[in-house]
Formats: sequence, structure tokens, C-alpha cells
Amino acid sequence: MPMTRDELLTLLRRRGALLEGHFKLASGLHSDRYVEKFRLLEDPETTGVLVGELASRVRRYAPDVVVGPVTGGVILAYEMARRLGTLAFFTEKTRDGGMELRRGFDVRGKRVLLIEDVVTTGGSVMKAAEAVRAAGGEVVAYAILVDRSSGRFQPDAPLEALLTLEINTYPPDELPEQLKRVPVVEPGSTHARG
Repeated sequence: MPMTRDELLTLLRRRGALLEGHFKLASGLHSDRYVEKFRLLEDPETTGVLVGELASRVRRYAPDVVVGPVTGGVILAYEMARRLGTLAFFTEKTRDGGMELRRGFDVRGKRVLLIEDVVTTGGSVMKAAEAVRAAGGEVVAYAILVDRSSGRFQPDAPLEALLTLEINTYPPDELPEQLKRVPVVEPGSTHARG
């Protein structure tokens, strides 16, 4: 039986992946909630449960290969490919800000499932899609753990999101009063942790 939305939210909270407070995002915007994807991906059991749920939704697209953008997408692509019985590839960043397939990954003529952890704008996974198409692959669907794009992510193939979250963001000069009273934290991989 598929996990309910409440069960998914409980799992995210239990793993410390769904945080509440006052967060300054990499974009410069502020938010009262933040999804710390690596609290999910650091635990193989949790990753397996979540990808297993998602696999049941995407199996019908019959991909030949699963591709994820570096970094979190590598872990997810591997686990999804294991569950679907396919190969797992990943895209890497280029110097000009794009993505490409390297390491001899060949998607020519293959049906590709793209997988991503958390989508806010969809930029990384769309760059991965461009790389797949440039290499001759066909994108058949997108598999996303958490879609927090509020509809901004409009992919060009079917989208299967395990969980959709509406997370408000605010410019620094338009913070609601309750957020102004909470100390700001800058989460994410670009900030060193002591």
C-alpha cells in the first residue's frame, strides 16, 4: 500500500529533513521551511523506502536507463535503477553552467527517466534533460522526491513527484513579522559546518 502524504511528512520530519524556522536560501530569498535533502539521502534505508514508493509510480514509463544530476541525483539514480532493473547514469556540471554526460555513459536511442531529490525551479534536472537529449536519449518522465516549486517547474515530459510542498519564500525586505522575530539560518552545502 502506498505511503500517505502524512506518512511521508512524518518520515521527513523524523529524519530532520523538513525544518521549520527562518532560512536564508541560496537565492537570497527567505523562507519559514526548508528541505534538507541530505538528511534523507544519508540513510540508505530511508532512501530505499522513498525511491521504492517513487518506483511504483514510474515503472509504467519503462525506462532503459535512469539519469540524475550530480550530487543527490547520483544516489537516487542508482537506487531507482536497482529497483527498475536498469542502468544508472549521472550528469555533471560543465564550466559554462550546463550539464553533460561523461564517463562513457551512452543514452543514444534509450528511454531515460530523470530523477531529482528536491525541485525548486527545476534548473538542474532540466539541464540534465538537455544533456540527455543532446546525447541522443529520449526523456520519458521526471521522478522527483519533493516538488517545492509551487508550479514553477513545468517539465516537458510527465512528472511524478512523491511529495508536493508549498513553501513560501520572501524577499529580504518583505519578511512577515513572525519571520523577523526568528534568528536566520543559512542552510545548504555552500556553508561550512563546524
